[in-house]
Amino acid sequence: MPLPAEFHEIAKRVNNWGRWGAADEIGTLNLITEAVVREAAATVRTGRRVPLAVPLRQDGVQTGMIPGRINPLHTMVAVNFEMFGPDTVATSDDAVTMGLQAGTHWDGLAHVSHSGRIYNGRPADSITSHERAAFSGIEKAGPLVSRGVLLDVAGARGTERLPEGHAVTPEDLDAAEELAGTTVRPGDIALVRTGQIQRYLAGEKEAYAFPSPGLSLRTPEWFHARDVAAVANDTLTFEVFPPEIEDLWMPVHALDLVEMGMLQGQNWNLEELSAVCAEEGRYAFLLSAPPEPFAGGTGAPVAPVAIL
Repeated sequence: MPLPAEFHEIAKRVNNWGRWGAADEIGTLNLITEAVVREAAATVRTGRRVPLAVPLRQDGVQTGMIPGRINPLHTMVAVNFEMFGPDTVATSDDAVTMGLQAGTHWDGLAHVSHSGRIYNGRPADSITSHERAAFSGIEKAGPLVSRGVLLDVAGARGTERLPEGHAVTPEDLDAAEELAGTTVRPGDIALVRTGQIQRYLAGEKEAYAFPSPGLSLRTPEWFHARDVAAVANDTLTFEVFPPEIEDLWMPVHALDLVEMGMLQGQNWNLEELSAVCAEEGRYAFLLSAPPEPFAGGTGAPVAPVAIL
């Protein structure tokens, strides 16, 4: 199905191509200035640390729905190996094969294209099998640290988990922002909680993947208006799945990554963070979430930590 007029109209309104120059490869991460990081550090009061990643393991979140995105195949390549002879210090080593977006991850700006283009108008064929992403590889994201804000949409709606197929709207985000008691600011990283990851944590992998609540086609404009640096949530598909418009697959990916140049993250475990934020009565924190710097990668694993 060709991208409809509605998509192109939104794309024009959120487009950031050229905003930070023709050579730019990091998009909205430009909004994380030194001043933003200093303000983020000032949110730390207790030093309480909350991990947000799911464990990387062979029976992880992937079900085979996305071709090639395999869960980690973890192999020991040395076990107590006395490299320098008998009775010397022994070492154990392991190796892993996995999809870079298999677990908790960031989607890089080269992850999605539409109409033959990736972010900042560069050609989609700049991504090749051998050279990978020539522009906007995930390593360009650098040391990703900023103020994080939990937008607990499920909590704001008075439920533990949004219904299957619920499309998160700007109105939902407004309600979650009100619950958070803080205004989402330029350079912030927004974490949108739907509660969907409870399905995976309960061992319901198929139900976690599909059908799923997620961000609606209307949300990119909400994040664009607030100059958000990046967005992550607790679902496999990020946006509502199946899609709101029949046969229009992954339009939010295209708007966020291609048009806006905004990283998006998936499979983030926001359950403990939700409880901690409610307990402490504050939903803003220092967030450390640098992706693993795979050169030319279209995405990468991340082990984010919220520090309160």
